[in-house]
Amino acid sequence: MNGTQMKLSIIIPAYNEERLITHCLESIDAALAVNSEFGYPSEVIVVDNNSTDRTAELASQAGARICFEPVNQIARARNAGAAAADGEWLMFVDADSWLNPSLLADIFSMIDKGMAVGCGSTMQMAGLPRWARFTLWLWSRVSIMCRWAAGSLLVCRADTFRDIGGFNEALYVAEEIDLSRRIKKWARQHGLGFVILTAHPLQTSARKMSLYSGKEIAGQFLRLGLHPRRAIHDKQQLGLWYDGRR
Repeated sequence: MNGTQMKLSIIIPAYNEERLITHCLESIDAALAVNSEFGYPSEVIVVDNNSTDRTAELASQAGARICFEPVNQIARARNAGAAAADGEWLMFVDADSWLNPSLLADIFSMIDKGMAVGCGSTMQMAGLPRWARFTLWLWSRVSIMCRWAAGSLLVCRADTFRDIGGFNEALYVAEEIDLSRRIKKWARQHGLGFVILTAHPLQTSARKMSLYSGKEIAGQFLRLGLHPRRAIHDKQQLGLWYDGRR
C-alpha cells in the first residue's frame, strides 16, 4: 500500500504534562508538514492519563483528539490510545519528546519499503551528566543489538499490535521491551522485520536528572536490579516513573 491508502495514528500518553505537551505537539505538526509529500494522512491522539493540570485543555487547543484513561499506568494509556485510533499504523511518542522531520521521513520510508512491521529509534538528551551520557550510550547499543524500542518512540502496524494483544498491562515499566520482543516474533513468523532507526535520533527530555538526585536514581535501579520481576509489576516500587514529579 502507498501513503494515500494508509493512515498514521500518533498516540501520546500524558500525565500532568502541561509544561511540555504543547512543544511535543508543535514538533509533530512541523514534522508532518515537512513530510507531506509522502501522502500519509494522520491523526494525533493525546491520552489524558488522569491528569490534574491543564494537559488535556492545552492538547485540545493544539488540535489533538483527547481520550481519557483513568488508571495511571503507561501501558494502559498507550493501549487506550490505540483502541481509539483508526490508522493502519500506530506511532507511540512520549509527551516529553520532540519529533524531528528527518526521523519522521525515515519512519515513512520504512513504511514505504514494506519490509518491516515497525521500528524504534535511538535517543538524544541534552544536558546529561557524564554518567548518564554513558548510560544512554549503553542503552543505545543494547537497543540496536537486541532491536528493543525505547518507550519514547515505538511504531508498528496496527494489525500487528492487535494480533499480539498490545502493551502488557501487568507491567509498570519495561512494557516497551516486552512489546518489542512480541513484535519481533510476529514479524519473523510473517517474513518481516523490526528495526531501530539511528540516523536521526529522537530528542527527549532529560528532566529526571534535575527532578531526582543521583542517590534516588541509583536506589531505583538497584531495586530493579535486585528484584526485577517483582519491581516491574509493582507501581509502589517505581517512584522514578510514578511518583508524579514533573
